Amino acid sequence: MYLVESKGGAIACMLLALAFLGTWPAILTLLERRGRLPQHTYLDYSITNLLAALIIAFTFGEIGKSTPDMPNFLTQLSQNNWPSVLIAMAGGIALSLGNLATQYAWAFVGLSVTEVVTSSITVVIGTTLNYFLDGKINKAKILFPGVACFLIAVCLGSAVHSSNAADNKVKLQSLSDDVKQGEKQRTTISDKQLEDGSGSLTKAKAGTADFLVELENRRSIKVFGKSMFIGLGITFFAGVCFSLFSPAFNLATNDQWHFLKKGVPHLVVYTAFFYFSVSCFVIAIILNIIFLYRPVLNLPKTTFRAYLNDWNGRGWAFLAGLLCGFGNGLQFMGGQAAGYAAADAVQALPLVSTFWGILLFGEYRKSSRRTYILLVGMLSMFIVAVGILMASSGHRKSSSD
Repeated sequence: MYLVESKGGAIACMLLALAFLGTWPAILTLLERRGRLPQHTYLDYSITNLLAALIIAFTFGEIGKSTPDMPNFLTQLSQNNWPSVLIAMAGGIALSLGNLATQYAWAFVGLSVTEVVTSSITVVIGTTLNYFLDGKINKAKILFPGVACFLIAVCLGSAVHSSNAADNKVKLQSLSDDVKQGEKQRTTISDKQLEDGSGSLTKAKAGTADFLVELENRRSIKVFGKSMFIGLGITFFAGVCFSLFSPAFNLATNDQWHFLKKGVPHLVVYTAFFYFSVSCFVIAIILNIIFLYRPVLNLPKTTFRAYLNDWNGRGWAFLAGLLCGFGNGLQFMGGQAAGYAAADAVQALPLVSTFWGILLFGEYRKSSRRTYILLVGMLSMFIVAVGILMASSGHRKSSSD
C-alpha cells in the first residue's frame, strides 16, 4: 500500500485536488446551461466517480506488501472493521447529498458564489472538527487565521453576488417587454440547436441583456422569476453536508473514538475511500432515478430509457465524475499525511471555479466597477487563505492503536 509520508507530497496532493475539485463543477454547469437535464448528467457523473475510487483502491491500495498494521486494500475487505466502514459510508452519503444539491444551486446562485458559500461553511465547521479529531497536529496560530481569511472572502463573495445581481437587473430593465417575457429574442437559436446543445451563446455578447435572456431560454433549470432564497437555501444545505464528510472520513481512518476492537487495524485511506464512494454512488443513483419520474424545481419528467439514449454531453459528465473522484482521493491521501484540517485547503476551489466561470460562462462581463473591485478582493483573500491553511499542516505519526 502506498502512503504519502512527506509534507511536500501531501501539499502536492492538495494542489492537484484543488485543481480537480474546482474544475468538475464548471463542467456540470456547462451541461446544464446547454439544456441537459441534471438528472441525466448526475447519473453519468456518479458512474465514473465510483470508477475513480476503484482505480485508486486497486492501484495505490495494492502497492507493496501488506502488514498487520497497514493491510492492503483487498486484505482489509475481510476484516471486522464495520464501525469504521459505516462511518465512512455516512461521509459518502453526506458528500453525495451536497454535490447533488449544488448542481441545482449553481443555476440559481451562480457557480462562483455557490462554491464560495459552501466552501466557507465547510471550513468553519469541518476544519474546526478536523482540527480536534486530528489531535491538534495542525498549528492553531496559523490554522485559525486561515479560517478567518475564508470568512472574509465569504463576505466579499456575498457582496460580489449582490453587486452582480444588481448589475443584471439594470441590464434586463433595458429590454422591451416581449424580450423580457421570452416571446422574441434579438438573437435566435433553432430548435435543432436547442436539442443537441450545439447552439452558441456567443451570438449574444457575454454580459449583455440578450445573453441573459438567451441563456434562460436554453438552460434546463429555469431561474427567472424564482426567489433567490430557493438557491441560497439549497446552497446552505449543501455547505452543511460538505462540512461533515471530511470529519467522517477522518474518524473512519483514525478511529479517534475507539469503535474498533483491540487488535483490528484502522481502515487505510484506500479502503475507507472505497466504502465512502460506494455509498456516495448508491444514494446518487437512488435519488436521481426518483428525480427522473418526480423532478424537482419544475423540471420536465423523463424516463430511464430517455436517460440511456441521451448521449449529448455524456462524455463531459463522465470526465466530471473522474475529476471529482480523483480529487477527493487526493484530498484524503494528503489529509492522512498532513492532517485533514490542512487538507481542507482544497475548499479554496472557488478560485478555480471562478476562473472557469469567467472564462467559459462570461460571469461578471460588462459588470460595474464596484463588482470588479469586490471580485478581485475575494480572489485575493482566497489566495491568502489557501496559503495559510497549507502552512498550518503538521505531520501525522504512524500509530497502531
